[in-house]
Amino acid sequence: MKTLSYTPHGTCSRQIDVTLDDDGVIVDVAFTGGCSGNTQGVSALVRGMKADEAVKRLRGIRCGARPTSCPDQLSRALQLCIEQQQDPR
Repeated sequence: MKTLSYTPHGTCSRQIDVTLDDDGVIVDVAFTGGCSGNTQGVSALVRGMKADEAVKRLRGIRCGARPTSCPDQLSRALQLCIEQQQDPR
């Protein structure tokens, strides 16, 4: 299991906590802040999905005129978690 707390940038959410199992499957995602319904929905949709697939689907999503969004920031958190899981130094 790999757990990561990520500080998003450019969004309303203040923290994203991600847990991946040893096979790179998302076990849990919890947002602190942000639009509650949207962040809960995104969390529920990616639970059980391979992290690399979620990264592909979420990367680049924008929120209005902002260059990023909570899903995009989640993709960045997941990518970091994948990298740390592969190289656990």
